[in-house]
Amino acid sequence: MDFRELLHTRRAIRAYSSRNVEEATVNALMGAATQAPSAMNAQPWAFAIVQDAATLKRYSDRAKALLLAAEPDAKTRHYRSMLQDENFNIFYDATTLIVICCKERGQYTAADCWLAAENLMLAACDMGLGSCPIGFAVPVLNDREIKQELCIPSNGEAVAPIIVGYPRQPSNAVPRAVPTVLSWIR
Repeated sequence: MDFRELLHTRRAIRAYSSRNVEEATVNALMGAATQAPSAMNAQPWAFAIVQDAATLKRYSDRAKALLLAAEPDAKTRHYRSMLQDENFNIFYDATTLIVICCKERGQYTAADCWLAAENLMLAACDMGLGSCPIGFAVPVLNDREIKQELCIPSNGEAVAPIIVGYPRQPSNAVPRAVPTVLSWIR
């Protein structure tokens, strides 16, 4: 598919089949991610991959508990009943979680990692895979114990958790607003 079509086709997928994503495919996705630009070509990213269903469920349950225990923000309040549902999995039963991490925090590392995440998600779409960033996972993935499990350095952090898998069904287009231009100085 050409690039414009890819941009208009990529969706946040929240329903996955149980089919596993192959190791070679995960490696190709990480390769695409590393083609992203980074400030001063620092390339601060590293990856943690989780494909174990029990581990994903454990992380989901811990994430929900953390979110429900914290002072609720607007998003958490909106999704509170879903987060309270013991059957709700924040990873939407995807078979693969790719956590884009920074090895060491810095002024531009979060932006760099999110640029890598967009490359990864576009590549996933081009390969016929679905993907979705899971912001709800960030707090639990940065828990000291979980960071150790994932081998994330203590001075690094999980930045962009992206689920990847085979969509259960096609996803419809979501309307997008026209750009809001705050200024255009000429």
